Amino acid sequence: MRELDDHAWDMAAAAEEHVEVLSVEAAHEEWAAREDGGSDDDDAIFLDVRDVRERWIEGAIPDDTHAPRGMLEFWADPETTYYRDYFDPDRRFVLYCNEGGRSALAAKVLQDMGFADVAHVEGGFTAWQEAGYDQADVDQPDYSGR
Repeated sequence: MRELDDHAWDMAAAAEEHVEVLSVEAAHEEWAAREDGGSDDDDAIFLDVRDVRERWIEGAIPDDTHAPRGMLEFWADPETTYYRDYFDPDRRFVLYCNEGGRSALAAKVLQDMGFADVAHVEGGFTAWQEAGYDQADVDQPDYSGR
């Protein structure tokens, strides 16, 4: 088997050289300030790029928005049929995943697309949990009635 030229964590580290990296403490401060009031239009969107099954199993940061990593570019691009209108390039986005690798890569992609105010949480949701910060359960839809 041929060896890979680039490895996932190396690529994430390279992405971090170009995006704002927030410590979990700084991310929590920004989240808490958002929760304490202020204008919804100016607040950062905390964007979870994990797979939905990770959210069901582990929970999420309260009042976040979910955009799975595999659909991010399509949901963020108004030229696609998948576009989600909360992707405003003038908004601040704080991305997180489980440990920080996917969110670093995703933050770099959003920057490359033209989103100017993008950061990612170092250590991801794992660091958030370890710090003992608020968490929200994410209910799995019941598809049994279909």
